[in-house]
Amino acid sequence: MQFGVFTVSDITQDPTTGRTPTEAERIKAVLAIAQKAEEVGLDVFAIGEHHNPPFFSSSPTTTLAWIAAKTTKLQLSTSTTLITTNDPVKIAEDYAMLQHLADGRVDLMMGRGNTGPVYPWFGKDIRDGIELAVENYALLRKLWTDDVVDWQGKHRTPLQGFTSTPRPLDGVPPFVWHGSIRSPQIAEQAAYYGDGFFHNHIFWPPEHTQKMVEFYRRRFEHYGHGSADQAIVGLGGQVFMRKNSQDAVNEFRPYFDNAPVYGHGPSLEDFSTQTPLTVGSPQQVIERTLGFRDYVGDYQRQLFLIDHAGLPLKTVLEQLDILGEEVVPVLRKEFAALKPAHVPDAPTHASRVAARGAKDSTVYAPADDVTGQVREEVQA
Repeated sequence: MQFGVFTVSDITQDPTTGRTPTEAERIKAVLAIAQKAEEVGLDVFAIGEHHNPPFFSSSPTTTLAWIAAKTTKLQLSTSTTLITTNDPVKIAEDYAMLQHLADGRVDLMMGRGNTGPVYPWFGKDIRDGIELAVENYALLRKLWTDDVVDWQGKHRTPLQGFTSTPRPLDGVPPFVWHGSIRSPQIAEQAAYYGDGFFHNHIFWPPEHTQKMVEFYRRRFEHYGHGSADQAIVGLGGQVFMRKNSQDAVNEFRPYFDNAPVYGHGPSLEDFSTQTPLTVGSPQQVIERTLGFRDYVGDYQRQLFLIDHAGLPLKTVLEQLDILGEEVVPVLRKEFAALKPAHVPDAPTHASRVAARGAKDSTVYAPADDVTGQVREEVQA
């Protein structure tokens, strides 16, 4: 099972000091968090995509490429890639390039995002959201699997004889997760293709998460990809820890109370009861996280949100130390002991290459469009 952290890239005032970090400070902080995640033994770092304040992450591939150059083992992912408003051609090219730069340590999570105005910003209509998610993803897969693409759809101009470059590393595209909080159509899409399904699992009660994951598992089996318990599931989570649970509650409360998303609403205690948010000791986090399996079954990826709501970098790095030293080692051992042998691990580039076989997927044009030179193989 993979464990990691994800960031939504918010720039939020620290309610205990009244200071709001600059974009530059938050960008540098996220780079430090990713490097620290590898240092403490976590598996995954993921970052979202937004195109408006108070967020900074408009170009996840740029950030992840920098992190790829500074790490050796960390799996790099997105906690949202906007399949609805990004051009599928650009997604295909950007993430294949990142895949090469990171030696395969790349996957991505498709989503529709949570900012309605992003649709007109990129020339789209929010009323077409589900249609765009379906059509754009079908094209993206084709761009990764077919060397030459002829395609026509409803929401973008046709393609004729088009080759996306670079081709996927070893001829194996990045693994795709489909992220959704409330849309069964997205769970259906993930199941149809045999892709992973990631439930945010932060703002909703366990019963809702259970229904979404169960639906995905049933449809995964329906489409013939394996038994329902072999479906690839990921969960989000949200934690804040100190050695003493009351210290954790006292320290986190002002951040919770003033958080842009859920601040000024339910109390910290009520929200912690109604959702998977866990604020307390490392042991409480361990027990709560192990309990996720009771209602979603064996799953493959657990990501924690730890750097939001204005928390200072020093505090976030301390949270990573606790995760790496006290929490994740126990979770690895306990989840591994519970997982049946027929339930797969989270897909990686190496495991997908082993299953499919590697090949040089470079497409060589018969003549160079710039120089007009013809390769010897073509001349022969």
